[in-house]
Amino acid sequence: MQHATPASPSTLGADLRTLRKARRLTLAALARRLGRSVGWLSQVERDLSEPSITDLRHIAAALDVSVSMLFGQAQAPAEEVGRIVRRGARRPIGSGAAGLVEELLSPDLTDEFEMVHSTFAPHSRIGETVTRPTQEVGYLVSGTLDLEIGDSAFTLHPGDSFRIRGEPFRWINPYDAPAVAIWVIAPPVY
Repeated sequence: MQHATPASPSTLGADLRTLRKARRLTLAALARRLGRSVGWLSQVERDLSEPSITDLRHIAAALDVSVSMLFGQAQAPAEEVGRIVRRGARRPIGSGAAGLVEELLSPDLTDEFEMVHSTFAPHSRIGETVTRPTQEVGYLVSGTLDLEIGDSAFTLHPGDSFRIRGEPFRWINPYDAPAVAIWVIAPPVY
């Protein structure tokens, strides 16, 4: 896998390739979902062709990510590209459903993992149990969060951390304050 370097910053094509592979989709399978040719999709992943806004909407839906996730980061000084993500330049990820706001802390999706800033709104909960083929480690920065992993239930407080290894999990914030967590997920799923 190629890694982004300052001389070779992450691109839309590199992020699409990473997302497609994280979902264990072949070029042919994703092309079929999009009603496009394998050649076209290959050119997009190699940054030889630029998809239209409509194409980006279809790609985002097929990969289950927000359209905003497919837009590049904010402009940054050349020495920061691929290395630094400023607070105001984080890419929003996820759907924002269920009271969860997520932002990508990693410079791009080309590493073996991604780092995510998650804010769980007061009195929010995920609608259904999630099971992903990932290893995830999280750290609760502030607030209180209830987390169910497999058949076990936990209440997390600031400074607590957790690990999920491909197990079913759910989160609930039944409290009056937002909960903020930092998650590291491998491989990237957003």
